[in-house]
Amino acid sequence: MKVYVVGGGAVGRYLGGLLADHGGEVIYAPRDLEQVVPIDGLDLALVAVKSYDTPGAVETLRRALGRAMGTTILTVQNGIGAEEQLAEAFGADAVASGALTVPVQLDDDRVLATGSGGLGIAPVGGASINWLLAAFGSTGIEVRSYADYRALKWSKLVINLVANATCAILDSLPEHLVKHPGAFRLEVHALREAVRVVRAQGIALVDLPRYRVRALANALRLPSALARLLLASRVAGARGEKPPSLLLDLRSGRPRTEVSALNGAVVRAGKAAGVPTPVNAVLTDILEDIVRSQALWAKYRQRPEALIARVDEATGGRW
Repeated sequence: MKVYVVGGGAVGRYLGGLLADHGGEVIYAPRDLEQVVPIDGLDLALVAVKSYDTPGAVETLRRALGRAMGTTILTVQNGIGAEEQLAEAFGADAVASGALTVPVQLDDDRVLATGSGGLGIAPVGGASINWLLAAFGSTGIEVRSYADYRALKWSKLVINLVANATCAILDSLPEHLVKHPGAFRLEVHALREAVRVVRAQGIALVDLPRYRVRALANALRLPSALARLLLASRVAGARGEKPPSLLLDLRSGRPRTEVSALNGAVVRAGKAAGVPTPVNAVLTDILEDIVRSQALWAKYRQRPEALIARVDEATGGRW
């Protein structure tokens, strides 16, 4: 199998490495678009860039694939929207959706899997994904098939939302977030908004390898105090000392984050479905403001009361 990986970060190198270790010929796309050349005989193109880099990945693939037909494009990006962009460019039947739940990170240029998990795959169009399931399954990773790619991606989005944007704004680790009742109450409300939006779209949440997403959604239906108690123990145990992705982006000074494809996706879909999403809207706006001017971060760092006040102001205290 000949594989082309667009995105040389931890996720792209982890999955590319799995395939290479089990007989695949794996080629990594250059960062410079001008250095991309057509490659014949590609079976799989793996897209593992940040969500906001999807347009660049499309251009890279156009050059690499040329007029070749038959290459399957598997996106394992977080957030909502990449599948639709790739389908528009290459046709839905050429695209498959993936959700990786193995936590991976780069350490001294080595890719480390820091926990258990697996890979969920769903077709975007009508093409069979059986061969993809077999290819990744042969590497030893747990692989699950899903019929509805939207269910797969929205379920992964719910997991990505947990202790992410709030921690980034507060410059706080999840283990500290769960200890502040007001901040964690805000976290619970953001998740409740997301689940309402998913249901309003007629999408059924699904469990992912290692993650019982449906149990999480059911816990959010409980009275607030009990929901916070159950979620706090799970968050502290699973992510307590690990900086979430959006916080890592802010700390590294990246000029962009994926908040638009995460919390922002909840806001956009909520607006289309008529579901209010005020907490996610505030989290999105604040993070985008901080990225534009990191001086604004000082207003919220380690100051959950400032974030809560901003939400109160935006909602009239009704959240």
